[in-house]
Amino acid sequence: MDKIYVVGHKNPDTDTVTSSISLSYLKYKLGINAEPRVLGNVNAETLYALNKFKIKVPLYLNDVKLQVKDINYNKDFIISEDAPIIDAFNFMHENGITGIPLVDKDKKFKGYVSLKEIASDMINNNSLTLDTSFKNLVEVLAAKKYYKVDDNICGTTCVSTFDDATLIKDMNLDNNSIVIVGNRKQVIEHAIKQGVKLIILVNNVELSDEQLSKAKEKKVNVITSSKSSFKVARVLCLCNPIKSIQRPETCITFNNNDYITDVEDKISKLKHTNYPIINNEDVCLGMLRTMDIKKVNRKKVILVDHNQVSQAVDGLNEAEILEIVDHHNLGDIVTSKPISIRTMTVGATNTIIYHMYKENNITIPKDIAGIMLSGILSDTLGFSSPTTTDEDKKVVEILSRIAGVDYKTYGLELLESGVSIKGLKPEDIIFKDNKEYSIGDHKFSVSQVFTTDFKIYKPIIKDLVDELNQESKRHGYDVCALYVTDFISNTSYIIYSDNSKNILEIAYGIDELEQGYKLENIVSRKQQIIPIIMDVLGN
Repeated sequence: MDKIYVVGHKNPDTDTVTSSISLSYLKYKLGINAEPRVLGNVNAETLYALNKFKIKVPLYLNDVKLQVKDINYNKDFIISEDAPIIDAFNFMHENGITGIPLVDKDKKFKGYVSLKEIASDMINNNSLTLDTSFKNLVEVLAAKKYYKVDDNICGTTCVSTFDDATLIKDMNLDNNSIVIVGNRKQVIEHAIKQGVKLIILVNNVELSDEQLSKAKEKKVNVITSSKSSFKVARVLCLCNPIKSIQRPETCITFNNNDYITDVEDKISKLKHTNYPIINNEDVCLGMLRTMDIKKVNRKKVILVDHNQVSQAVDGLNEAEILEIVDHHNLGDIVTSKPISIRTMTVGATNTIIYHMYKENNITIPKDIAGIMLSGILSDTLGFSSPTTTDEDKKVVEILSRIAGVDYKTYGLELLESGVSIKGLKPEDIIFKDNKEYSIGDHKFSVSQVFTTDFKIYKPIIKDLVDELNQESKRHGYDVCALYVTDFISNTSYIIYSDNSKNILEIAYGIDELEQGYKLENIVSRKQQIIPIIMDVLGN
């Protein structure tokens, strides 16, 4: 069963992380192989919630771009470098391929041989040298009977074509000789006496008991083949290991984790047909044919707490979106086929997921209830946000009973756990919870952090502005702003890039906006910040 990634938005907050976990658990109970992932470091508040209910932080997901491992390439198209040449040829012929990767006993990639190179070697190689394993010889010669002394056979081949007297007189046999012979007693006994490396008996000729005894004494290897002398001579060179074929020193390989876009770019320049696939340990996993590159299994994702491409995991356009569960306004994500989209006008994604548990009659465990509760309390600012609905409050009361906590006390502890900025750089503060939006040709970025005392931000306002200016210039934002929200007093303080000033003055009807301007009763990014900026940019 394919793995499905359940993932929230970039710069993850508590609701997006916990909804990824809670929805993954629901899918798991429904028999679906779902796994929660995050797109960045979790913040202090989220860590507090996860530690409170003893839940592990989900693994990081870099992207969902198509990789070589997502292609249905031929994972069994490899052959041992010690296999006989004929085995490699037969394998390629049977599978309709023009080359094959070579591997050692540990399947480490050792090279690549093509049919063209095999054909060239067979035509142009006039060498009489044989250097192969005894096992290869038995296999290729279809030997039923043999006597083995050496595991490896190395020597020069000669065929007994002349009369016995001439052969015995002129044939200089020694321990490096390999003799192909039929039913010729004198030649056989002479070869044994000289202690040759190997005698290959053709046409099912066998040694007598006396001859075999002497062969053993002289440590002569013996193979009996049903093939004729001619056929043995023809196929003997094919007993050599495939690694003996002369081939180019370099071979283009791809890693299993390489992105397909990069692979396609290289293939378009190289124009080769086949490419060995290796992993990070140089183990060869198979072979990619260019004709297979479009046969892909796209990564499968379920999106929670967002539906904007700019907020989503990188490479989303190369993945298969199965479902969206969200409580925000509809964004710009496009799918190639109909999917399940679950949205509700509530304060947190976990409120929606609670209803999905109920609809599927799945019991919510104590720890899952605890993190779902955390997500709702975080996104509604403990019910102080205008996005809070009666449904959020109702679900929180139910989840708090399951989790065994007082949601009022715990909610305040949770929110306070994430307000510290001690040791954080300006960019760390801005990207604690940052989201990018677009409307028409305009792009803007809004970050939001929470505090119980804005005074701690005043000494670093200039540094924050400098960082916002750099971000605005880097990404071409029309607005790049940080809202510091005091959830006790229901107030937000706005810090912004220089180019944002005019638009924000129009948005809030302010004649002269200053850094750190106090916005009374503005706490919801979703309802009170984003729509206003969009209206101005849209007009």
